[in-house]
Amino acid sequence: MAEEKPVTLDITKDIARVTFNKPEKHNAFDEEMLQEVTRIFNELKETKSVRAIILTGNGPSFSAGANLDWMKKVAGYTKEQNMEDAKRLATMFYTIYSCPKPVVGRVNGTALGGGAGLVASCDIAVAAADALFGFPEAKLGIIPAVISPYVIEKIGMAHARAMFITGERFSAQRAYEIGLVNQVVPKDELDAAVGKVLKLIMGSGPKAAGECKTLVKTVSGITKEDAINVTAEIISRLRATDEGREGMEAFLQKRKPSWNRE
Repeated sequence: MAEEKPVTLDITKDIARVTFNKPEKHNAFDEEMLQEVTRIFNELKETKSVRAIILTGNGPSFSAGANLDWMKKVAGYTKEQNMEDAKRLATMFYTIYSCPKPVVGRVNGTALGGGAGLVASCDIAVAAADALFGFPEAKLGIIPAVISPYVIEKIGMAHARAMFITGERFSAQRAYEIGLVNQVVPKDELDAAVGKVLKLIMGSGPKAAGECKTLVKTVSGITKEDAINVTAEIISRLRATDEGREGMEAFLQKRKPSWNRE
C-alpha cells in the first residue's frame, strides 16, 4: 500500500486545493511537509490556468505547528544546522505570502504556532467556529520568529506582543476580532463560505487580483507623497493592458468581463 502524501494537490478547473495530509499528527509539519508545500506553491504560481488557491487541512486540525519528532531532531542541531532549517521554514511562509494568486485559508480546526502563521500568510482566511488558535512558542522557551512578519502584519504589534508573550490560546471569534481571520462560520458551513469567497475572487481580473496584493505591499511602505507617482504609474500601466481594457469595456457595455465564469 502506497504511503499517503504529506501534502495533496487537487486542481479543479481554475481552483487549486492544497491540503495538509497528516491528520493523525494534527497536520504538524516537518522538513518533508514544508519542502512539499514550498514546491507546490512555486509550481502553482506558474500555472496559468489556476486563478485561486485554497489552503486547508485534512482531519480535525488545520495545522498544529511543528511536528514533535522534528522538534526533537532540531534540538540536537548545531547553530549552523538550525539556521539552514529555519531558513527553509521561513521560505515556506514567504512562498505562500508572496504567491501572485489569491490564497484562501480554509481553517477547518486547530491552528497553533506555525499553523497560525500559515493562516496569517493567506490573503483571506475563513475559520470554523470551533477552531482554536495560539502562539505557544514562548512556553517552549523559543519565540514565533519566522512567522512574526506575517502575524504582526495581520493583527498589529499590540496584539502580537501580548499573544506572543503569554502564549494564550484563543477562539476563532477572537481571531476574527484581531484580524487574523476574515470570517467565522459554523463548521458545516465552512465550504459554502469559502465557495462564496472564491466566487467573488473569480469576478476580479486574474492579473488584477495579483496586482492588488503587490499594491498593498508597495503602498504600505512608502509616504503619501511618494505614493502619488508610484500609484499613478501602476494604474496607468494596468489601464493599458488587455485585461484592463476588457474590464473597462465590459463595465461601459454593461456586460460581464471575459474572465467572469458565471
